[in-house]
Amino acid sequence: MTLHVSIDSLVFEQTERGPDDELRLQFEAISHFDADEKKIIKALLEGMILKHETKRIAQISS
Repeated sequence: MTLHVSIDSLVFEQTERGPDDELRLQFEAISHFDADEKKIIKALLEGMILKHETKRIAQISS
């Protein structure tokens, strides 16, 4: 038997995961993009996350 429930919904509370209210509408809009557009958005987000993490680690190291 398979339950159609994500692991996140089992492990995290409703408010623990997901975008904050400021970004919720943008992510909802992105969910309607085609696959190529989503791929571009994902690459942009990954780049920004990497930049943020690198900056954070550099600040901790200094």
